[in-house]
Amino acid sequence: MLNTKLLCLIGAVTAALVSWIEPVLAQSWPQRPVKFILPLGPGSGTDIGARLISDRLAARWGQPVVIENRPGGDGIVAISAFVGARDDHVLLFSPSSSFTAHPHLHETLPYKPSHLAPIARFSNTIISIAVPGTLQIQTLAQLFELARAQPGKLNWAGTTAATDFIFAGLIKRAGAIMTKVPYRNPVEAANDVGEGRVQAYASALAIVRPQLEAGKIRLLAVYNSARAPTAPDVPTVAEAGFPELVMDGLVGLFGPPEMPITLRERIAADVQAVADAGVAERLLATGQILNTGGRAEFGAAIDEQRAKVDAIAKELGIRPGQ
Repeated sequence: MLNTKLLCLIGAVTAALVSWIEPVLAQSWPQRPVKFILPLGPGSGTDIGARLISDRLAARWGQPVVIENRPGGDGIVAISAFVGARDDHVLLFSPSSSFTAHPHLHETLPYKPSHLAPIARFSNTIISIAVPGTLQIQTLAQLFELARAQPGKLNWAGTTAATDFIFAGLIKRAGAIMTKVPYRNPVEAANDVGEGRVQAYASALAIVRPQLEAGKIRLLAVYNSARAPTAPDVPTVAEAGFPELVMDGLVGLFGPPEMPITLRERIAADVQAVADAGVAERLLATGQILNTGGRAEFGAAIDEQRAKVDAIAKELGIRPGQ
């Protein structure tokens, strides 16, 4: 009985100490430079956003914030580097679409979803569906009508597995047949759309922006739940007749699972505090929308995206490794 009471007392003291220490640690963090690991290369929308916010956070934290681009391997290179660090000063700055489809594409993964603890949502990437300007169609319905009339003769491309799944779901539900062309470099795909070699491209608006401004491509729709402020005449996929396939491009910060909730909430508050109108304006110019949010909201949105990708993968009959 005495031992039981002693253990309960020790447990209570430990819990009290933890509840006192965690806020203190959160306020004293960071004690050294912070690193953001990115799964995309320099010049990408995610990279631009990370650099915009890192400068302001460095000033707020009194410590440098270093950007490390680790592209390749379907996002796994960057995620593995982040998970392997096991360091609360090493954070992942990533679109959720870089990993939500991983379980359907790889037999085994070097990480678990629980290894990526959401900290803060930063922005929404505007994800567009583009076609060559020379293609005489104006809507998604017309694209799929053309694809049904010429089964397998139209090519399409995508940028990440999640956006690929969404577009493949669109094709299937439209009863069309199109041929997917794989690309390692998304800019090359955008160039081929502009030249008419690829008839549809699902990607971040930032990637196709040069071709759009040159008049070489036309936007048919955006995946997002709302129209893009920079392209207000372009409908959403919901408005085009596919409401179940809406997907906002979620971008934000992730930490290790051991990171205390109090610290994650403090970082999220700091991100929101420094994300001013200047940041919003710069993001919009690169096809992104500032949309900050805390860990719980960010995590719920990612879970929703996972569920959508899971449902489409099941519908398409995609198994791991395919």
